[in-house]
Order: sequence, then C-alpha cells, then structure tokens
Amino acid sequence: MNKLIILIALFFVGCYRVPDKINPRIDYQVQDRYFSSLASAFPPLTPSERASDWGREMIIARAFADELDLYRAISTYKRAEILVSALDKSRKLEIQYDMLLCYFLAKRYDEAALEFEKSDLANVDKTFHAYHDLLLVLYECYRELELPEKEERIKELLQNTYPETAEKLQISCALRTGDIPKIECYAKSFPNRSYLDDLLDCYRHQKKSIATAQTLNAFLPGAGYLYIGQRTSAFTALLLNSLFVIAAYEFFHHGHTAAGIITTLFESGWYFGGIYGVGLETKYYNERVYEKNASCVLNEKNLFPVLMIQYGF
Repeated sequence: MNKLIILIALFFVGCYRVPDKINPRIDYQVQDRYFSSLASAFPPLTPSERASDWGREMIIARAFADELDLYRAISTYKRAEILVSALDKSRKLEIQYDMLLCYFLAKRYDEAALEFEKSDLANVDKTFHAYHDLLLVLYECYRELELPEKEERIKELLQNTYPETAEKLQISCALRTGDIPKIECYAKSFPNRSYLDDLLDCYRHQKKSIATAQTLNAFLPGAGYLYIGQRTSAFTALLLNSLFVIAAYEFFHHGHTAAGIITTLFESGWYFGGIYGVGLETKYYNERVYEKNASCVLNEKNLFPVLMIQYGF
C-alpha cells in the first residue's frame, strides 16, 4: 500500500513537472559619473567650430549626454546634424555616432539600429576612432532585437578585430541569459575566467531542487513551500488542504455524497495546483539566487556591454 501511494505521488509530480531551466532578468543601471569620466574618441572642437551654429548645438548636446539626459541630447544632436556642412564628413560621423550611443544608453534598441542603417556609419572601418564601441553597440542592439543574422555578422567583425571583446561578449550573453551549460563550457574553455567556476559553485550550493520541492508537497501539502523558505505559503497550503480533506470526509461520512464529491474536486485542484505552484516558486527562487550572484560578477568584471565601452561623449 505504501509503495502504491509513493508511485501515485511520483506520477503526479512527473505530470506537473516544472522545467529546471531558469530565465533570469538581469539589467544594468548606468551612472552619469561613469560616462562623464570617459574621454571622447574624437578631437575637441576648434574655436571656429565652437562658434558655428552646429558647434554650439553640439556643445549643448554633449552637456545633456554627459548628464544622461538622453532625450534632449538626441534632439540637440539632430539639430547639429542638420546644421553641419555636408563636406565635414568626420564631424557628421561623430554626431551620428553620438546619437546612436544615446539611443543605446536609453535602451531604445530599435531606434539605434534604424539610426545606424540610415547614417554614414555603415561605411566606416577600423580607422573610425570609435569603431570598437560602434560594433559593441550594434551587437547588443541586434541581440536585444533578436536579429540573429545581423548579430552574427557583427560578432564575426568583433572576433576578427577585437577578439578579447568578442570573448567577453560570449561570456556576458551566457551569464545574462542564465545558460548554465554554456557557462560550464566557457569555464572549461577559458581557464583564465575562474570567476565562472566560482559563480557556478555558489549557484549550485544555494539553488533548490524543483523535483524535491514538488515531491515534498505531494507527500505533505505545504512541505515544498517550507523547503524554499516560504513559511506563510506552507502554513496556508497545509491548512486549506487539511480543511478540504476533513470537510470531504465529513460529507461522505454523513451520507452527503454530492457535497463530498464537489469538495473532493476542490481539494484535488488545491492539491495538484500546489504541486505545480511550488515547482514554479522554486524556479523563481533559483532565478533570484542566480540573478544576485550573476549581477555581482557582471558588474565586478565589467561584462555588461555598456561597461565595455571605451569612449564617452
């Protein structure tokens, strides 16, 4: 009889199995003091340029950009682009790049990609002073927009011109998406990245087993929630399931079969819903654990693409 109960419990746990793959949400917050500390990739404006209409607009735009007042910076850069002479190709490229960077920092990736494609930046090469940062920005924009062909093309350019940055981007992408198999692979492929092993060890030590949580909840409603530290949910699950079981027993015991069946159906919903629910909560718990550890690594090792940018405005 005991074996039968165990088999039934395991069967329902299997039916309500929650995937173990995590989907973390890891983001960054850029501080204005960080970008204001970065030098510009371009030569300073000459006195005559500063006195021109487009030069004055550019000075104002840079002031907005340094404070990360990005929306006003973009509109002011646009005015500078309109006013600058078509013959001054280097300054026009500079303005277009600064606008692209503003869109990127504002996380307006679709507009950044559009700005690039309609600008003259599509024709630049390594002689363009901000070429490294341009490729970095484009890679991240195409990745966020889920344009794999364009992302792959930029990745190839990075691997050919800046292999160290390409390696860091590979690791960064795996860390931000929580791709544990890839992180394990990179930990072996890049032995100089020992922090990857440390992250994996820390995550494995702190994470909870979804199967264990669901199995515990199958044998004793609420036990799975207690396993992941949710005491209130554990008490609520145990109380509700107990009340439904007692109510169903009393109805059947006193001959109220219809009421007993209805109550049993309600209890089944709570019981099996609890098994699935604790699986989801364990997955969320693991995601929060991973996010906390991965965010520290991404910030400490400058693995967010925005922290790999070498030049400011």
